[in-house]
Amino acid sequence: MKRYGKRIGRRRPLRTGVRWKIAVAIAAVGALVAVTLSLVVHNAARVSMLDNARDVQMWRLVFAQRVYETSKPKEPRFGTKINDPALPPQLDQLMRDGRRGTYVQEHDSGPPDVWAAVPLANGDVLSLHVPFADRSATIMNDLDRALIIGSVSVVFGGCALGVLIGGQLSRRLRKAAAAAGRVAQGNTEVRVRDAIGGVVRDETDELARAVDALTDALNERIEAERRVTADIAHELRTPVTGLLTAAELLPPGRPTELVRDRAQAMRTLVEDVLEVARLDSASERAELQEIALGEFVERRVRALDPGAVVHVVHESWVNTDPRRLERILGNLLANAAKHGKGSPGGPGGPVEVTVEGRVVRVRDHGPGFPEALLKEGPSRFRTGSSDRAGQGHGLGLTIATGQARVLGARLTFRNAAPEGSPDGAGGAIAVLWLPEHAPTTTGSFPILRLAD
Repeated sequence: MKRYGKRIGRRRPLRTGVRWKIAVAIAAVGALVAVTLSLVVHNAARVSMLDNARDVQMWRLVFAQRVYETSKPKEPRFGTKINDPALPPQLDQLMRDGRRGTYVQEHDSGPPDVWAAVPLANGDVLSLHVPFADRSATIMNDLDRALIIGSVSVVFGGCALGVLIGGQLSRRLRKAAAAAGRVAQGNTEVRVRDAIGGVVRDETDELARAVDALTDALNERIEAERRVTADIAHELRTPVTGLLTAAELLPPGRPTELVRDRAQAMRTLVEDVLEVARLDSASERAELQEIALGEFVERRVRALDPGAVVHVVHESWVNTDPRRLERILGNLLANAAKHGKGSPGGPGGPVEVTVEGRVVRVRDHGPGFPEALLKEGPSRFRTGSSDRAGQGHGLGLTIATGQARVLGARLTFRNAAPEGSPDGAGGAIAVLWLPEHAPTTTGSFPILRLAD
């Protein structure tokens, strides 16, 4: 027999905005207050009208008693009765005690009866009862209708007020979140307090000031670390250059080659660290030229990696910095050749470069980018997993990303096949998205003027 089981998973939390939470809270409080006041007013009005009816009933009975006692023969008038068998037990007990009184007798349906009774000198009981006045019942119905309309108006008014207040608070929070997101993307000039604006000061301003203070502290720390890194790299240039010069004077042999190789690697590392420090300082500016992207990429790839395959799907003219674009291509090709098994005769096939409009794709046929790089982006001095960390210092993709940022471009990374695919079946793909309007030499973007 085939068994079916219910899939149990973690329930997704219900996402609601602050606006609706405040509106529901105010509407609920307004409804509670309106219902409570309506009940109090209804009961107070009913009690007051019943007390008034009992007083009127007693006044009528007293008048009827005087008429009864002075008339001959003695006959009850004005609807009064002598020793009425329907007299309520509560009034009957009062009559036995020799006291007069009134009583409201409720019924399951219809208006209540208002009773009044007085004991006579001969021991009889004179009583009078009439239904609660229709006019009074109409007044109570009108009052209940007015209370219901007022309660509904209070609830809807409170809901509208809650939406208004919550909407203002929600807009301020969304502006603060958007500004904080731009700060997280690297735009450290953004101030959350200026972004939310407004005249009224509340807790949102305190949050904005705290985020701005945190941003300033982080910027100061990052700038201090950048200066230290740049100073160290700058100071290392002289001794490393001297080391290279001294290595050239060594006699030929395997040890000399090893020393030269390590000294050259150290020099490359120092230059890369200096370049990263300059990119982090956000002081780099692009020197723009208009180039045919497909032709440029094909020519540079042929010089950088003759074994790579170039496909120009669609030619496009772009306004960019050729030197920085060549630097990006060189780093991407070096990374692909180093980690992607991209030699012409290798099992993974050659590195493939595709140009389509303003988009350049560089693909290898290796195991793909590590998961950490796909989630967090390139990180300096992190070369990925063991299968892609044979050489290098993890600065190539960091420099490529920084140079793309100077060009106003975007560099993304993804894998061509799911994790676990056999070697050569997938590979890593780096995609460079060049902008339609490149930044100017001042770091801003040109203002386009439309023809009249």
